[in-house]
Amino acid sequence: MAVVDPKHPLFQLLNRDSRYTLEAYLFILEALSFAQESLGLGQEPAVDELEPLPSGEPASGRDPSVAGESEPAGRGRGRPGRTRKRRTERHVSGQELCEAARLYGLQQYGFLAPKVLESWGIRTTGDFGELVFNMIDIGQMRKTRSDKREDFDEVYKFGEAFSRDLSFVVHDAV
Repeated sequence: MAVVDPKHPLFQLLNRDSRYTLEAYLFILEALSFAQESLGLGQEPAVDELEPLPSGEPASGRDPSVAGESEPAGRGRGRPGRTRKRRTERHVSGQELCEAARLYGLQQYGFLAPKVLESWGIRTTGDFGELVFNMIDIGQMRKTRSDKREDFDEVYKFGEAFSRDLSFVVHDAV
């Protein structure tokens, strides 16, 4: 398991809500990045649609590595002599993020994806919503005024969804 700085809000979240592991939160951040960058999902929301961060901090003062913005955490960080271009935030809906998480999970873990996710506490698409809204509560993700936790409920059944796009190739004996 990766180490989290005890001063980071995610560390406090992990201590407050033990349903999910650090890997679950990292997975949802990676799935968001996958949705935006690889799948091209997300629309730039109107400024008045974005809810303020819990601290009341305006979007312009945010760390660009925070999920929901275009540069994923860890990229470009700490490289001397390089400036970071800040792109606009792109909003991905709950249903889109669930589908991106399914595809990303299959890409990363194949037919074991549901078991890997389960080992981190993720058993349903509703768990994706819990992860996202926990991240929103600590200011690591943003939402629009129309987003709600229920947007993630029953988007698909894990057993069926993670098996429908799998294919097995049997090579002929040579």
